[in-house]
Amino acid sequence: MRHTLTPGDNTLHGHFSADFPPVLTIDPGDTVTYRTLDCWWSAGPYPGGYNGDRPRVPQHQPDHGHALIGPVAVRGARAGQTLEVRVDAITPGAWGTTVAGGWPSAFNQRYGVEREQAVHSWELDPVAMTGRNQHGHIIALRPFMGVLGMPPAEPGRHSTIPPRPHGGNLDCKDLTAGSTLLLPIPVDGALFSVGDGHAAQGDGEIGGTAIECPMEEVTLTFDVRDDFPVTGPVARTADAWLTLGVGASLDDATFMALDSMLTLLQRSHGVSRADAAALASVAVDVRVTQIVNQTVGAHAVLRDDALRFPR
Repeated sequence: MRHTLTPGDNTLHGHFSADFPPVLTIDPGDTVTYRTLDCWWSAGPYPGGYNGDRPRVPQHQPDHGHALIGPVAVRGARAGQTLEVRVDAITPGAWGTTVAGGWPSAFNQRYGVEREQAVHSWELDPVAMTGRNQHGHIIALRPFMGVLGMPPAEPGRHSTIPPRPHGGNLDCKDLTAGSTLLLPIPVDGALFSVGDGHAAQGDGEIGGTAIECPMEEVTLTFDVRDDFPVTGPVARTADAWLTLGVGASLDDATFMALDSMLTLLQRSHGVSRADAAALASVAVDVRVTQIVNQTVGAHAVLRDDALRFPR
């Protein structure tokens, strides 16, 4: 079955919460096509920054985080199982915005830009897959969704800003169309939400924002798996396996990602833990996912052409 969700009073929310009722209940194997707002709930393009003249949709509230669509319940999903989210298609809207500097944060303090702000307004071409800002800078687009995830099991409302082991604000630029994300399910039904479209972003999301944009189409197909247990986000791209870690420090995030990668190597190829560590040391790359979302992220990458096993 195919379903459609668009922004509206019943579908938009600015927190994760296991208390939110699902706006849609689907079966495993179903596909949902979303249209999403940008992270700031914008009603249209704007030239200003965080304190600028930003037109917002009427559903926005001052305490809201990212503009999310959902939650979607998956029938039969249970806490402890694995949610498989296949990214079938992502099409950005015609505009986006990048903001850097101008607000107090640990990274802006280190950059020396707490009081100086730059706002880049982008015109996006989803056919040519390029973006051009007001200064004439041109960048290749590689769209993905920054927030893909489920709520914590604890009751109440939870911020959308920090990523968690069951997803959320992962900001991993490799989760483009054609990739598949695997997440541990924290609550019965899964209650999956998506938002925070990025037309392009570098590893680290260094300035705190990507090209933040609405998405005209985000098509996801869902399944529930018992044969692939995970303790944190794991992704399959066209040519690699990724394991993602989140933590209070890059050390914590890195070792979480590597723990998942060693487990993946053990499970997939029947090697010992020590052999997995030896193979990872010569075939796995560690990359910084993002450093700007309170809880930082790292991911380990095993490319298909980096390691072959005897038949």
